[in-house]
Amino acid sequence: MFHNLPTIRTERLQLRRLRADDAEAVFAYASDPEVARWTTWDPHESLDDSKAFISSVIEAYKNNKPSPWGVVLKDTGLLIGTCGFCAYHPKHQRAEDGYALSREYWGCGYATEALKAVIDFEFREMELNKIEGYCRINNTASARVMEKVNMHLEGILRQHIYVKGVFHDMKMYSLIKSE
Repeated sequence: MFHNLPTIRTERLQLRRLRADDAEAVFAYASDPEVARWTTWDPHESLDDSKAFISSVIEAYKNNKPSPWGVVLKDTGLLIGTCGFCAYHPKHQRAEDGYALSREYWGCGYATEALKAVIDFEFREMELNKIEGYCRINNTASARVMEKVNMHLEGILRQHIYVKGVFHDMKMYSLIKSE
């Protein structure tokens, strides 16, 4: 499945596999401390960090491991972030999705559009039953993206992750196929 992720097209976006030549575009958003503030990863300090990230994603594709799509603007061909799989549990027909976009494109509806397309693919093509998403308590923009795709707040997971030297409470959202 992941070794052959298809390209998904939406009204304004194309979701495609990441490629080695995406390194500069990845660095453009991943080096932004405000973008990285909400993620589990530190800001990329050099182009080599972005190249290493892309290499790990390409390797995951090759090994049929869960990996995100690159989010590309249809009209310009510019890669502005990633969206898709953080975890996959085939036995339980469940996946966890995540996303990160360039701050320049926050508030434009791109994360919602990309996540909606990914969820549609997961329910339709992969026949999953449940999609999950997580965000830190005070990340209201990310929570709003999940709410816009009709995910429901299941609850607060207290001190659920240890990232950047701190335990973080997380909001857990989900969507069931029958919903």
